[in-house]
This record gives sequence, structure tokens and C-alpha cells, in this order.
Amino acid sequence: MNNLNNKKILLIICGGIAAYKSLETIRLLKKNGVTIKTILTKSGSEFVTPLSITSLSQSKVYQDLFSIENEVEMDHISLSRWADLILIAPATANTISKLANGNSDDLASTVALASNKKIFIAPAMNVRMWDHQSTKLNINKLRTYNYSLIGPEIGDMACGEYGEGKMSEPKEIVNILENHFKNLKVKNKFKAIVTAGPTHEYIDPVRYIANRSSGKQGYEIAKSLQKKGFETTLISGPTNLEINSDINLIKVKTAEEMFQSTLRNLPADVAIFSAAVSDYKVKETSKTKIKKQDEINLQLEKNVDILDYVSNHNSLRPKLVVGFAAESNNLENYANKKLNEKNCDWIVANNISNKLIGFDSDFNEVEIFYKNNKRDKLKYKPKSEISDELVEKIINHLN
Repeated sequence: MNNLNNKKILLIICGGIAAYKSLETIRLLKKNGVTIKTILTKSGSEFVTPLSITSLSQSKVYQDLFSIENEVEMDHISLSRWADLILIAPATANTISKLANGNSDDLASTVALASNKKIFIAPAMNVRMWDHQSTKLNINKLRTYNYSLIGPEIGDMACGEYGEGKMSEPKEIVNILENHFKNLKVKNKFKAIVTAGPTHEYIDPVRYIANRSSGKQGYEIAKSLQKKGFETTLISGPTNLEINSDINLIKVKTAEEMFQSTLRNLPADVAIFSAAVSDYKVKETSKTKIKKQDEINLQLEKNVDILDYVSNHNSLRPKLVVGFAAESNNLENYANKKLNEKNCDWIVANNISNKLIGFDSDFNEVEIFYKNNKRDKLKYKPKSEISDELVEKIINHLN
């Protein structure tokens, strides 16, 4: 089945000798039933002409950010929303730098930064430019921003040198885009729930009991699930984080609110409980602020254990239940104990005594403990990349 048929792709063509390959890319995409709109950068127009692009795409070519004609027909925000996917091919070192650092001085960079759609980039540059540390840093930034790379390949270059930096062939690019839509179609049948952040258990209107959690890892997991095509619900305790509108965000404060929201969103195929839910709550919350005094006695009672309840519920239990364990010592023992006692399928555990990871950090290092006594270690990397690897394992398990 042709998964590209009736898709809408916005192609951005940057400067460089590899721009000639964009014409063959357009031809192959059109052959597969794709509707194409094209943005041609100023440097790109030095290598291919708007007329040749229009002849193949059978659509208008957009060039100038400040063109009144273009903005009347379709403003740059609408253009970014129109597409099912954005492809930047070739992507020069200059364009990659712009996008990585949030610069938007032309139509191509403005549309890309304003987009809420998946963006693929096919780099093309000299081997020394590709190997330069600044390019590597910019590429790593783009990966954390949900950009996907196609290539580059190793081969002979127009400058006469040989090495990595050659733009992927149009056929390879089209195959990757086709597989992207194929995977989305397969995964769209899956529904996922993620809990994230802390819960607040109020003592009085201004004071509360809470567990320490930024929610960053849970938010990144929700983003990874959504971009892989899962229908994703994120149930979040109080955080300052933002999430894109394609994810169903439910904000809660207390453990009880998180529990009830979880129940309302079941059944699901996957439930990932990364939230740091407070184990206890105050039995009687004061309706007025408790005045300062020498000592105060609080009577606590246990909150419902959301992971334990869902994991042991016969009719509501998802196909895959993943719990989290933040431990300061005896990581392996406590993770396995939680895995067995809670009856979940996986436990994702991290060592919070390592000051470089966890909580407010953008980086993490975790171990995944499975029911069959096997383990996987995801080594130190950005939380976004930890999430991508975790979701790939989830997809392989469900399939």
C-alpha cells in the first residue's frame, strides 16, 4: 500500500549543488500521489529555478518572506500548518545553524520555527563542515527539537573531496518518508497514558506535602509517544512545563485527582507512571491558614497507589504497564522489588544520588528492569533521547 498517497508535504530547498536532487525528489513524491508546496531559499535559487520546480510540483513556489502576494494567498503560519510533514532537502550548514539557534530571517526558517509538524532534514555539505564541532552541536540540538535526519551519506563530493556530508539520494528520502507515514498508521491504533510531575497534598490553603519532581522525563516520554503516532494523554501534577496541543494534557494537583483522571482515561494500550505521587496525604486539611506555632501535629493517611491499582486491575489493565523508581541506593534490589510487588511489566529506575541526572536536570541515565529478569541500560544522554529509546522498546513490545 502507498502510504504517501494524498499526503501534503512542504519541501524547503536550500543552496548547494545538491539542490539539483530536489527536482528528482519532487518527481518521485508526485508519482506517489503527494501534494507538494515548495519554499526556495535565495541561495537555493542559484542552483534550481522556480520554473523547473513549478513544472514538476504543479504548485506555486514561495520565496520571499515579505512578499505581499504570498502573504495574501497563504501566510507563513498557514503554510507551516498546511503540511502533514516538512522536508528540508538539501539542508545546508547555515540553515541547520539557524534552526538550531532559533533564527528566522527568511521564509524557510520562519516557517520551520513556526511549524507544529514533523520536520525531516537531509543535510548536504563539505565533509569538513559536517565534521565541524559547531555543526555536530547544532545537529544534536535539532534532534532534541524533534527533527529527524536523513543521511548524510559517505561519497564523492562536488568539491572533489570524499567523505560524509553527501545528500541522500531522492529514492532513499522518499522511502524514509513513506515508512514514516506507514509507522504512523500502524501506531495510531495505540493509546497511551503518561503520568508526570509531583502531586501536592494540602495541609492548609498555602502549605502542602510533595515529592520532588520536575516532570521533565514524563513530559519527554509523552512527546516521544505522540510523535511516534500514539494517541497520548498526559496527566500532570503541578509543573512549569509546556506540551504541544496534539497531546491531551490533564492538569491535576493531588494524588486523588491523578488517580481519578487515570481511571477516566482507561482503557489504554500503554500506561507509563513516571509521576512522583505523594505516598501520604493529610487526613484533615485545614480550610484556613494554620498560624505559626511551636509545634504542629499532622495526622497522615496513605494515598491510593495508582501503579499498584491499575497494574492489578483485571478489566482496566493496559497491555503494558511501566513504573518508575527513583532510588538513592540499592537500585537493583528496590527496582526488582517494586517490579514484583506492583505487578507491573517494566520498571524504569534511576540513581538520584548521581547529581548529573534526574529531577531538574535535562539529562538522565536509567535501567529498565523486565519481568523475565533481563535488564537494559540507557546511558547518560538528554531526557528526550532516553524517551525516544524507551518508546522504541515499547513499540517493539506491542508489535
